[in-house]
Amino acid sequence: MQALFEVIVPVFLLVGFGYLATWRKWIGDDAIDGLMRFAQSFAVPCLLFQSIARLDLGANFDPGLLVSFYAGALASFALGYAGARRIFGRNPVDAVAIGFVCLFSNTLLLGLPIMERAYGTDALSGNFAIISIHAPVLYAIGVTAMELARSRGTGLPARRLAGQIGGSLARNPLVIGIALGLVVNLARVPMPEPAMAAVGMMARAALPAALFGLGGVLVRYRPEGDMKTILMVCVLSLLVHPAITWGLGRHVFGLSIEQLRSAVVTASAAPGVNAFLFSSMYGAARRVAASSVLIGTGLAMVTVWFWLSVLP
Repeated sequence: MQALFEVIVPVFLLVGFGYLATWRKWIGDDAIDGLMRFAQSFAVPCLLFQSIARLDLGANFDPGLLVSFYAGALASFALGYAGARRIFGRNPVDAVAIGFVCLFSNTLLLGLPIMERAYGTDALSGNFAIISIHAPVLYAIGVTAMELARSRGTGLPARRLAGQIGGSLARNPLVIGIALGLVVNLARVPMPEPAMAAVGMMARAALPAALFGLGGVLVRYRPEGDMKTILMVCVLSLLVHPAITWGLGRHVFGLSIEQLRSAVVTASAAPGVNAFLFSSMYGAARRVAASSVLIGTGLAMVTVWFWLSVLP
């Protein structure tokens, strides 16, 4: 119970205040859109750049940590796609979008602040190791699967398909922030202290702005229709993904307590807004994606509490 109030509730109160402020019209939709653009296009990329530029890559890029997390993510994607196709009869394009919702955890806006509240800022190195490849890897998987589903029977050349995938990744601000951080880290590029101080100021605004904005965005999502599909997505995202991660991390790879915490807490985060943005980009399964983000975020209050109690 103490973990619920001290760790989870503050994060969801900030999301809830954003929801309340937008619902009551204390802040307009345009302002929320601007806040989310600021967070996702500037503040969060600065946070990723700063964290990865300073990350000890050799010490934190443990194959067991990454395989534990991403095996769970890929299993959830495959199960979500198969369930959408075989159980709910969705077309391949919709099925890829639904699978992507199961795949893309809200590692930044929920996983990171919950982990920080639970275990402190010194425990985040494993989270940043996962996050550093999260957007590039998962967007590459999602965009590739979607372009393959859309190109069925069209004879689209492989070179053009690869160009579409590469272009989508190269324009993503999160990927840009991660890539620049890796360049600075690996090449040991000296960064002027005033520049890093400015980046740090921007990074500190990332999580509060993004959490408040997430609450405002969720006002627009109405949980209507497709409830069985939405329930499947929530079960895969909130229970199956972290369960696979926990099982592999503890019993197969023997992760340290710190690594296991980072992997499982990150895996237990609800589907992220980026999953809805992905479905909107392709005009596929938008109602399922939007409602899954809304309902999954609410259910995560209970499921994350469960996973925190399971962890050592």
